Amino acid sequence: MTGEERDWRAEARALAQALLQEGIGARVAEAIARVPRHLFVPPDLAERAYEDSALPIGCDQTISQPFVVAYMTELLEIHRGERVLEVGTGSGYQTAVLAELGAQVYSVEIVPELSLRAEKVLKAAGYSSVHLCVGDGAVGWPGFAPFDGIIVTAANEGVPPALIEQLDTGRRMVIPIEDEDASQFVWRMTKRADGRVDGERMLAVRFVPMRSTRTTPAGE
Repeated sequence: MTGEERDWRAEARALAQALLQEGIGARVAEAIARVPRHLFVPPDLAERAYEDSALPIGCDQTISQPFVVAYMTELLEIHRGERVLEVGTGSGYQTAVLAELGAQVYSVEIVPELSLRAEKVLKAAGYSSVHLCVGDGAVGWPGFAPFDGIIVTAANEGVPPALIEQLDTGRRMVIPIEDEDASQFVWRMTKRADGRVDGERMLAVRFVPMRSTRTTPAGE
């Protein structure tokens, strides 16, 4: 049975129910339940699409574990109509979850193959409130700043200054940061009126390293 033939909605609801049991709020869990995750994974992994696990998607990248996607999404506290910058489109799954919450998503991906693939899947799935470009996520997407939220889906040694600049005052950035001992944690950063950020270390995670060429993204 292929990913298209299976009853994906039942599996997605079961995944969402499991996330609720793990402490994820109803609004984000319901968004997870509406996303056809099997479309965002390679066809040979479609049978595993609704497991709560990360899966390879090619180009040395992965689609993140649904719990981590849901957890990071909740930390943003995004509302309908708000603009979110996503650094690292990857498969497009996180993009779709944000779109299900009503966000206008601006997503930057440094690997052209991944961006093109995600664009096709998101379009086929009917997500019209997403905007994708190929470029260096470390410099964000300044042409659409300031953003109501920024989510980074690759590990960094610190917070790229350009992303802080593009975050609106009082709003949040959620980003995995690697410590000196190579351990990684999700950090929730809140921008202050003076332009600096206050950070809170949250969940231990494991993300692929962020790729950066320090160039301006296309589509600015």
